[in-house]
Amino acid sequence: MNQYHQFHLELLKQPYNHLLSYSAFNSSDINPQDQEFLDNFIELIEHCENFTDQYMEKGQQICLHWVRAYPDLVPVLPRDLIWFFGGDCLHYMPDEEINQFQQLDELRYEAEANQQAFNYGEQRTVFFKLEK
Repeated sequence: MNQYHQFHLELLKQPYNHLLSYSAFNSSDINPQDQEFLDNFIELIEHCENFTDQYMEKGQQICLHWVRAYPDLVPVLPRDLIWFFGGDCLHYMPDEEINQFQQLDELRYEAEANQQAFNYGEQRTVFFKLEK
């Protein structure tokens, strides 16, 4: 697993842990649909850790289900994951944001082609002018 995929795997674990603090997911009598979503989320993390062929499809399914079933929790879903999993998820990103992620990926591809080190997390922080 390369550094780019590792970054997104770690990013995937963060919202899962954050979701557990919301009432829909932390009660003792959790709704079966909510429990299934959490179970599928854990399965996605395992697929990403093991780099299985199914991780992209599963990631798209989780992101799409999240947006449709939990619109009030969409701010917890990192935009990076929507970009990373792509596909139909991209319908939930404006063109400007897609262009920004494409530019960042182009920087990464250029560095890889020139066999230069590229720390995705650091470059992302700089590129999007995020606080460290």
